[in-house]
Amino acid sequence: MAAPRKATVLLKAVKKITVQFCPFESNVRSTREFLSSVGSEKARATNMNCEVVSAVKHDKSEPVVEITYIDGERLLMKGAKLTASEMLSAFQSRCAAKDQQAKAGAKK
Repeated sequence: MAAPRKATVLLKAVKKITVQFCPFESNVRSTREFLSSVGSEKARATNMNCEVVSAVKHDKSEPVVEITYIDGERLLMKGAKLTASEMLSAFQSRCAAKDQQAKAGAKK
């Protein structure tokens, strides 16, 4: 299978990303690809204060990504039914909206 298209991931508006999964389950591929994207050196360089935490569990738990933004808002994605592209798209659209809000607030 082809890997998802590598888009530039911007972590400017993000405080913490927690990725939890059981590596022995069959539905964790998209979650692991998402972790690879947000944990890359290039992505981490966009916000050195963003904490990326991975919790690998052996309890047959559902793969989950929890994102905490600087303003306190949280985004919870359950990776069992989502593709890596869908997860990255939702994440990037929320980050872009937060960036627009920050720019609009700075202009006032």
